[in-house]
Amino acid sequence: MPSTPTSVTTATYTTIPIAGGDVINRSVQNLYTFLSRSRPWPELIAGASAVDIPTSFSDAAIRVRRNFKYFSVNYVILISGCAACSLIGTPILLIFACLIFASWLIFLFFREDPMVVLGHQVSDLAVISGLATVSAIVVWYTGILNSLMIGIMMGVLLSVIHGGLRNPEGLFVDEDDAVSTGLISNAERGSS
Repeated sequence: MPSTPTSVTTATYTTIPIAGGDVINRSVQNLYTFLSRSRPWPELIAGASAVDIPTSFSDAAIRVRRNFKYFSVNYVILISGCAACSLIGTPILLIFACLIFASWLIFLFFREDPMVVLGHQVSDLAVISGLATVSAIVVWYTGILNSLMIGIMMGVLLSVIHGGLRNPEGLFVDEDDAVSTGLISNAERGSS
C-alpha cells in the first residue's frame, strides 16, 4: 500500500495591536482581578485553634505547600507590604520602588495584548529590556537594594512561619491528595 503525503494545515493567529492607554487599563483591570482572588484576611489570621506546631519537618513542608497554594495572593500582598514598610524611612525610595513595581506589573505581567508605541508594535524582549534597564538605573542610583531585600526577606520569613504553623486541615481538599489517600477515586475525579 503506497503512502500518500498528507498536508498539514496550520492555523496562523495574529493579534490586533492596541494603544498604550488601553494596555494600561487592561493591565490595571487584570491586577484588580488578581487581587480579588485573595482569601479573606480573618481566615488567614484565624484563631489559636488553627495554629499548632507541626509534628515533623516533612509535616511542616506539607503545611507550607498547602497554605501557599491556598493563601498565595495574601502572601504576595504580605511580602509587598513588608517591602514597602522597609522603605518608609525614605519616602522618595518608596515612591521610586512603587513606580518600578507598577511598571513591571502594568507593562509586562498583566498585559494581554501587544504594546504599540507611535504606531509600531513593541516586542516583549524590548519591554523586558527597557524595564530591566530602568530598574537597574533606579536601584543603582538610589541604593534601594539593601532596604528592599530586607523587607522582602522579612515578608518571605513571615509567610513561611505562618505557612508552617497554620494547620491547613479543613480549608480545602487537594484533589491529588484525596485520590492518593483513597478519599475519591480517579473515576469520580474525572467526572467532576
